[in-house]
Amino acid sequence: MTDFLATAYRTRAAGSLRAADAGSPASVAGWVHRRRDLGGIVFLDLRDREGIVQVSFDPSWTPAEALAEARRLGPEDVVRVDGMVFPRIHGQLNETLETGEIEIRATGLEVLTRAEPLPIQVDYAADEELPGEDLRLRYRYLDLRRPGLLRNFVIRHQAAQAARAFLSAQGFLEVETPLLTKPTPEGARDFLVPSRVHPGEFYALPQSPQIYKQLLMVSGFDRYFQIAKCLRDEDLRADRQPEFTQIDAEMAFVDEDDVFRTAEGLMAAIFRDVAGVELETPFPQITYAESMARYGTDKPDLRYDLEIVDVTEVLQQADFRIFQGVRGTAQRIRGLRIPGGARLSRRELDELQDVARRGGAAGALWVKRGDDGALAGQFAKGLDEGLANAFYEATGVAAGDLFVAVVGRFRGGEGEGAEVDGALDELRRHLARKLDLVDTSKHAWLWVTEFPVFDWDADHERLIYAHNPFSMPGDGAVEAILEATKDGTPTGEAARKLYGMGLRSRAYDAVYNGAEMASGSVRIHVPAWQQAVFTALGIGPEEAQAKFGFLLEAYRFGAPPHAGFAFGFDRLVMMLTGTNNLRDVVAFPKTTSARALFEEAPTAIPDAQLRDVHVQVRAPGA
Repeated sequence: MTDFLATAYRTRAAGSLRAADAGSPASVAGWVHRRRDLGGIVFLDLRDREGIVQVSFDPSWTPAEALAEARRLGPEDVVRVDGMVFPRIHGQLNETLETGEIEIRATGLEVLTRAEPLPIQVDYAADEELPGEDLRLRYRYLDLRRPGLLRNFVIRHQAAQAARAFLSAQGFLEVETPLLTKPTPEGARDFLVPSRVHPGEFYALPQSPQIYKQLLMVSGFDRYFQIAKCLRDEDLRADRQPEFTQIDAEMAFVDEDDVFRTAEGLMAAIFRDVAGVELETPFPQITYAESMARYGTDKPDLRYDLEIVDVTEVLQQADFRIFQGVRGTAQRIRGLRIPGGARLSRRELDELQDVARRGGAAGALWVKRGDDGALAGQFAKGLDEGLANAFYEATGVAAGDLFVAVVGRFRGGEGEGAEVDGALDELRRHLARKLDLVDTSKHAWLWVTEFPVFDWDADHERLIYAHNPFSMPGDGAVEAILEATKDGTPTGEAARKLYGMGLRSRAYDAVYNGAEMASGSVRIHVPAWQQAVFTALGIGPEEAQAKFGFLLEAYRFGAPPHAGFAFGFDRLVMMLTGTNNLRDVVAFPKTTSARALFEEAPTAIPDAQLRDVHVQVRAPGA
């Protein structure tokens, strides 16, 4: 019973009534979801946040004035109904509604507000197509009334409360960090806010609370968390917004295993409380290098078993020009054995070319083994009996299987040209879906660890950070970076040499069903080590002081070892609700062009207001 919703307008929430309430009086208030006028009797489906209840208006128990008013009601009129709860007549139960065993027999009706004709509906049948998303976002306040969409925000609330309860019980303090802060290089553009009282100076909206949460560890808070709003001015996709929410946490005097136990407990609590699912812990762990080698991605989906096989040594001996071309080069031949894949049609096999190209390869090559054991396909004729047997032994290809290969330079390999690991990742995901190999009952969590310290920016011939510049380098990496930067930023061959060492960091990601859900690392807490990483990235002492001086200064006065994580909360809720669109779990989202349609933002600002903040707008290209 939801007595907390009892107010001056209602004694109960409409959607909270159940069979046990039969025989009780009730006053409810809400929106007219649907009206059915059967001549002598009128049925009303009344909706509020808790659900829908049927209200019946009948001359036997409803005054004539109220019955006449009921006949005039339209969709989304807001009304108050007085009446008595009765069991529904046998044969008229509605099993699709939680209130389906009862109805309210109305003895009074008050229209609180009338709704004008609706630009979009609220009541949709299960198989009815929704209007275009732009129209629904324009009238978001109406779209949010849909019970299915409203349910997403109930789940979002439950997930947030479960997170707060778990982390509070683990000794974390919830601390809010500033929204007006200093620009920092975190991989995306900052949103900038001009200062009125400091002409020509700007705040930045935070891309994350990264530096503040590290400062809280220096401040002795020991364990911090925040359900934090983050803002990044970057290109959007269905699973990305310019403003998003993280479950952000940091811990002092910990290592990776301490962080993993806490984060796994957090996810287990959320899935248990919200979805009724018991997650299996601890989560598996694989290194970044192992993940790339086995799956072609740093966020593998482990709900199916397809793994990459390197067949260079076997297939480069084939009588097949493309394979022979890898001899003496840094290129490799890698592929996937697809159980049962031989049944794919020629059209479906031809589709694999486009799938591979999406991942950066020139295309894909395939062979399939028929029920009689014979090979057919693009490079089948290039394999004599001996090579074919060696190929079967290397790949496990059996009757009924398909093998798809990609040729190129893979992550970590030497030489020029784009890496093509992504092509095998795309093929793996595509074929798993196509052949129904994904076990949708699984909740496949894992940790990917030991990310590279540096990536290589080929366009500018320089090092860039692979995870974030505050991640602690792993064993031996600190010493290598200190040595490489003792005379300043390494350039040219020295920079390539440092990159070529393949230094690993103590950074990690949590992956769920093939999606990155969290990121984190053990942080650098020694000022000289942090400056060495900055120097390797081309951020000299003066620039580091200008951008991160307050953090480096804090480290000089005693910083504890610390580490943390940030779970993408919007994406987590998206998984919990089963939607594939982030906008379905954000109350007032932006479009993929970063526009808020119903309030029409962003918008032009009057010149007088711009002058107040010392900003002048020029036409593009002016």
